[in-house]
Order: sequence, then structure tokens, then C-alpha cells
Amino acid sequence: MSDSDTIFITGVVIHARHGVMEHETEVGQRFVIDLELSINLSEPSRTDHLSDTVSYASVVATATAAFKNTNYKLLERAAGAVADAILTAFARVDAVKVTVHKPHAPIAAIFEDVGVVLTRMRQSP
Repeated sequence: MSDSDTIFITGVVIHARHGVMEHETEVGQRFVIDLELSINLSEPSRTDHLSDTVSYASVVATATAAFKNTNYKLLERAAGAVADAILTAFARVDAVKVTVHKPHAPIAAIFEDVGVVLTRMRQSP
């Protein structure tokens, strides 16, 4: 049986300019990202070496860059960019779950939160 381990980072706040409406692309707004990385942690749980896992700071930097570097119309696309960047940058990560919250989306209703959850697995060669 293989180990099923997770590294999670929640509530990463990023100001970006994703959206369909003109004011969203001009002014931008606050987005919140949650990340869950599926990764085998049996090695670092024994060795206590950073080189046997992934750096949380590097994961956040990679996710932030992927999320901010291009302005997308859709959250789905922005979340996909984050997932792709993490899988590309961190060979130890088997799968990634990206949740993007857009709490200030232009919806004519009183609501607490809206967003997308996207899960991507590494493709076997």
C-alpha cells in the first residue's frame, strides 16, 4: 500500500486582474488560493531533510507567479495555470488540488464566496 500524504497551504491572498468585466481587468481584486499537494512524505518524515520534500515557500512563489503573470478571463484558466506550474516545478508532487476563491465577484446577489476547485494529477510518461 502506498502512502497517501498531503501538504496543504490555505488562504494565500493574491491581488490579480482576472475577469470578464472591464473594471476587473483594470482595477483587479483580491483572490484567495488554497493548495493541496499529494506527495509521498515517508522519506522526509524519517530524515528531517528539506531536500526530501518541497519547500512551502517555493510552492507559494510558484503558485503566485503562475496566478499573476497573465490576466485570464476565467478562474478556471487561472486555476489551471497554477496546477500546471506546480506539477511542472515540483517532480515529487503526484497531484495538486487548487481552490481559487473570488469573494468579490461581480454577482448581483448577497453571497459569501464563489470559486473553482480543480484537481490535476501528474501524467505517467
